[in-house]
Amino acid sequence: NTNSGWKKTKIINHQSSQPNHKQKNITMSTTTIKFEDGAVQFRQRLIVSILSHRPLLIRNIRSDDLESPGLREHEASFLRLLDRMTNGSTIEINATGTQIRFKPGLLLGGEIVHTCPASKSSSDGLSGNGDGIDNGNSSTLLPTSNCASVGWFLEGILPLAPFGKNPLHLTLEGITDGTCDMDPSPDYIATSILPLFLRFGIGADADDGPPPSIRVTKRGAAPLGGGEVVFTCPIVKEIGVPIELTDPGKVKRVRGTVVSCRIPPSSAARTAHAAKGLLHRLLPDVWIHTDTHSSSGKKNRGGAGGCGPSPGLTVCLAAESTEGVIIAAETCLDSSKHSRGSLLPEDLGVKAAAMLLDEVRKGGCIDTGAQSIALLFMCLGPEDISRIRIGNLSQYSIVSLRLFKEAFHVEFKIKADNDSKTVLLSCLGTGYRNMARAST
Repeated sequence: NTNSGWKKTKIINHQSSQPNHKQKNITMSTTTIKFEDGAVQFRQRLIVSILSHRPLLIRNIRSDDLESPGLREHEASFLRLLDRMTNGSTIEINATGTQIRFKPGLLLGGEIVHTCPASKSSSDGLSGNGDGIDNGNSSTLLPTSNCASVGWFLEGILPLAPFGKNPLHLTLEGITDGTCDMDPSPDYIATSILPLFLRFGIGADADDGPPPSIRVTKRGAAPLGGGEVVFTCPIVKEIGVPIELTDPGKVKRVRGTVVSCRIPPSSAARTAHAAKGLLHRLLPDVWIHTDTHSSSGKKNRGGAGGCGPSPGLTVCLAAESTEGVIIAAETCLDSSKHSRGSLLPEDLGVKAAAMLLDEVRKGGCIDTGAQSIALLFMCLGPEDISRIRIGNLSQYSIVSLRLFKEAFHVEFKIKADNDSKTVLLSCLGTGYRNMARAST
């Protein structure tokens, strides 16, 4: 799989010896999901294919790129990760890499170690989330970095984690910081998205095991990476209760972290001080932690800690409301866009605080980057009405709603609230069950 000529290979995993008659019972349709628009929503389509147990066919993947058509290295790496997470999956790629046929298998989970490639072509036409559609967090529709981060892979497999045969213990190696204009950092995912798991009942029951967690054992800034992230998640039989997340409450405190790699520790302190300076105008309870890493520092026992060879500076802030709602935002120092000294630490801190305040201003109970996974879990929820209030629907979420309708036959009712300038979404869940766990 690591051969440079992977485009001309046919990746086929051994078929599972487990009978698949139970899988057929939970499928609403076994017809192939077909797309002719290339790598748009690449990860989301693969995830939906696995969860719906429907084959997937994607054509015209960068077929108009004469110099380098087909899948990119990070997309092929994501396919290999899915192949290791499942049993019985079949992946067929044509000679040019412009067409992929994916037949999903049974989710296994377990302990997996995966190395993420530390390069992503700037000609991919990727934006926001690296899937060809702006997710609302990026200020531009073009990538600001040539790096594929751990967060891109982690965000992609999150919806699969609770529905495996065994609890997932995933170790990802690569870039952890410095690409937040395109991909979410592990800190953002842990702050914003993992609390949603608990709201949907994933990890809320002590009998299922410890709740989902993300632990950064080693930092690795773009472009050279060298970091390591450990993600653990328990399995569930089903999402037990419908979600009712409509009251955002009032912001009562702000927490955050400034992570620095291979730069003077004073830069992280200056960034935190500038962010607190803006936020203290609005509320007193603001606490921002600084997490500094030297080139060879070992922070944890057992040799873990330190950072990779590239310098980096990242800020992740989260506002918590009186109703327990968490709204997060992040920004970072982009080595490909900001030359040395062009962006002061104070400017980065003020920018991060302003981005958090803008997310709060939009209203709603989740921030922009967490919309698609929340809507997907609503589709997989029990056969009851789930409701959630959000600010502005991002373009990525709009396309996701169309995908969920095609794969799960779930339609959302969208109602605009003119008083609060928010949007209320509701749907009837499919009552999805974890057949991998039920078959054991």
